[in-house]
Amino acid sequence: MQAQTPPAGAEGARLYQARCGGCHSIAANKVGPAHKGVFGRKAGAAPGYNYSPALKGANVTWDAASLDRWLQGPQRMVSGTRMFLSVANPAERAAIIAYLKAESGK
Repeated sequence: MQAQTPPAGAEGARLYQARCGGCHSIAANKVGPAHKGVFGRKAGAAPGYNYSPALKGANVTWDAASLDRWLQGPQRMVSGTRMFLSVANPAERAAIIAYLKAESGK
C-alpha cells in the first residue's frame, strides 16, 4: 500500500498549531490576536484585540514578506511588541505563511 500525500496546507496547519496555537487562533483572539484575514490587514488593527502601542504605531501591512520578517524576529522588526516567538526554519515559516494566506482567502 502506497503512503498518501498529506493535503496541501496540512503541514502549514500542523506547524501553525504547534508554533502559534498556544497564543493564537485563526478565528478568535486569545493571548494574541486572531489571524483570520491577516493578509492585507494593517498591523495592530484586528478588531477587539488590545495591541501594544509599538505594533499599533507600526506602519506594516501583512503580506508574505512582512510575515516572513516578523516570524524571523518580532522584536527586531517592531521593537516593543509583546511577541517574542520566532521561527528560525525558512521552510517552516513559508508553510505557516501559506496556511495564513489560505485562511485569509487569498
